[in-house]
Amino acid sequence: MREFKVVVLGSGGVGKSALTVQFVSGHFMEKYDPTVEDFYRKEIEVDGSPCVLEILDTAGTEQFASMRDLYIKNGQGFLVVYSLTNHQTFQDIKNMKEQISRVKGSDRVPIMLVGNKVDLENQREVSTVEGMALAQMWGSPFLETSAKVKTNVNPVFSEIVREMNDSPEVEKGSYCCTIL
Repeated sequence: MREFKVVVLGSGGVGKSALTVQFVSGHFMEKYDPTVEDFYRKEIEVDGSPCVLEILDTAGTEQFASMRDLYIKNGQGFLVVYSLTNHQTFQDIKNMKEQISRVKGSDRVPIMLVGNKVDLENQREVSTVEGMALAQMWGSPFLETSAKVKTNVNPVFSEIVREMNDSPEVEKGSYCCTIL
């Protein structure tokens, strides 16, 4: 069974933990408690193939930004999340994409752009068209989600698995060891 390391990135308060917890355990976190780092494992099936996702839910607050390089270095696929109710979080993710490319040494990294909080349509500050345009510029898939009402939560994780499967950069189960 293939294992994939997925890193969930985004500014503080965009719903990274809520998305992850909704996916892993099927419930919505009402209370916002800033994350430092949480790790989850979940077995899923994507397109008929079973796999295990190792999901790293990262800190969005700027005080932990220095740890981001390490998260990126160890990740294989990335969910880059913004809140569609806060335009600043949409601006912030552009730097995260550059950071992913820099740390990975490639622009061809499996990334999924996620606009969260679609249940708060009346508070929307980032249009669907803006999200789609950025995803197209990145060459990445895009979905709008709601962790609260479970809109597109599972499809986001399935799609990042597809992206990792299609990526020449992600290890395809070949193992190599060096004996010194």
